[in-house]
Amino acid sequence: MNHGLPLSSPPVPLVDQRPRRLLERLPLLTDRPIAAYMLAVGLSVGACVLRMASDHLLPPGFPYLTFFPAVIICAFVLGRGPGTLAAVLCGLMAWYFFIPPINSFALGVDTAVALLFYAGVVTVDIMLVDWMQTANHRLRDERERNADLALRSTQLAERTEILFGELQHRVSNNLQMIGAVLSLQKRGVTDPAAIQALDNAATRLTLIGRIQRQLYDTSGSQIALHQFLRDLAADVIEAGGKPGIAHSVSAPEGITLPPDALIPLALILAEAIANAIEHGFATRDDGRIAIDLVEVAGHLHLSVVDDGAGLPPAFDLRTSISLGSKIATTLARQLGGSFEVLNADPVGAMSILVIPHHDQRAPTR
Repeated sequence: MNHGLPLSSPPVPLVDQRPRRLLERLPLLTDRPIAAYMLAVGLSVGACVLRMASDHLLPPGFPYLTFFPAVIICAFVLGRGPGTLAAVLCGLMAWYFFIPPINSFALGVDTAVALLFYAGVVTVDIMLVDWMQTANHRLRDERERNADLALRSTQLAERTEILFGELQHRVSNNLQMIGAVLSLQKRGVTDPAAIQALDNAATRLTLIGRIQRQLYDTSGSQIALHQFLRDLAADVIEAGGKPGIAHSVSAPEGITLPPDALIPLALILAEAIANAIEHGFATRDDGRIAIDLVEVAGHLHLSVVDDGAGLPPAFDLRTSISLGSKIATTLARQLGGSFEVLNADPVGAMSILVIPHHDQRAPTR
């Protein structure tokens, strides 16, 4: 199983993060309001000094030339409250020092219009800056929530996969342990038929334990049949204890089966391979087993062919007393298919499983 679960997108480069992080910290000094308001007063006074220093360079009018930037800077850097204070102070200083009659708070029609214009402009500026910062903070909070959710999802997925793998491991171990217990139990049995039955049961439980880990995936994806057949065939032949037996597996890629169909198919295939080893190569330590899977007219044809001794005379699967053959036949019927064993040409035996299959090709793992 793949324990690496990259669920989050690549990090944003540092050069792109710095301006964003600076904007997200605005307004500044929110935890020190007195300092923020004092700084707003200082910027307002500085704007007034700058306007006085540049008065001789400017044509008549333009009383708010340096005060508008001061208000915007205060609102942007220090927030709505200090920006509002700066707007009031700048308006009063512009009214007193730069709107005729100079050095007075005389209010005429022209002065009232100029002050209303100023008030309207700075109000809009402060509101726009405040709305922008509020939206920026909401985006930051949403991004932090998304990052937290992504981290939690990653941790949950990793924990789920670890627990799933542990569950599969324990189920497999328990099945193999039961098989081992059955093998030990036969030591106190003298009846040959009972010994054989215990051997068969132990072998099948051990086999199911081996293939259990391969049958399920935490993502829920179906298993590629060609790889599953290769792994299972190698496992069963290795367990047969005859390293001289070679095998080959031919299967098209892309065919998948759900786990509830793979388990009986695996048991049937294991039974066919075990029969070939036990009976076909009973007097030999070498040989060859060929496993082929083809898809024909909505059905899967799985054949297991060996070059061993072949079937005994008058062999009939329907009347066979072999428990393994009966299990294979029953499982094939449960899958809606059929299972038969024939003599191969020119030598050996051939087991054939045919089951219906709806083409649901999916990405393999």
